[in-house]
Amino acid sequence: MAVYKVTVATGDMVEAGTNNSISITLVGSYGESRKTTVSFLFLPGKERTLSVHCGQDLGPIVLIRLHKWRLFLEDAWFCKDVRVTAPNGTLYRFPCNQWLEGVTTVEVREGSGKKLVDDKLQILKEHRRQELAARQEAFRWKNFAQGWPRCLNVDSIFELDSNIQFSCIRAKNFTGFLIFQGASHFLSGFLLRRASWNSLDEMRTVFSRTQGRDIGECL
Repeated sequence: MAVYKVTVATGDMVEAGTNNSISITLVGSYGESRKTTVSFLFLPGKERTLSVHCGQDLGPIVLIRLHKWRLFLEDAWFCKDVRVTAPNGTLYRFPCNQWLEGVTTVEVREGSGKKLVDDKLQILKEHRRQELAARQEAFRWKNFAQGWPRCLNVDSIFELDSNIQFSCIRAKNFTGFLIFQGASHFLSGFLLRRASWNSLDEMRTVFSRTQGRDIGECL
């Protein structure tokens, strides 16, 4: 009997949690575990830890499958990452950072950066092929007008998968940044200035180090 410790982390956004059922399957070089339920309730910014019992050692863990299933109402879930500790103490990290919507199964590779030639197992080669096909389907291109660069073949960003859309959180951050910049320049006299700068010291009153730090915080 081999016992694996699994920790599943939910993103810290307000609506990242879910009350849908989440299960996990571990896939190793020597075999895979049975599907094991993680929880029926996930809260934003929280982690769930469980033990996955297997009849044999799975070898190096190369892939995990996250299964989302709803009983009544749909409740999307944002998975931050999954960490798996093998019986010998080896820690495997699986960065996810994506939304799971509806009844679905998502495969996530182990976090070590690898090239195509590094994929020795057929299951990893197939995973890479499916991932490429999914991206080609998601990012279809069209010509907006003759002589213009190509653009995505959608009428609205809301036609895209939720993981591709520009996040509302980042949009709010950029909006806040623009408001902050406009207010700062207005109050410092930059927007109303009609004459040339007399010295670098005058410019520093607008583009100060303090503002630079605040800009970094906004981003």
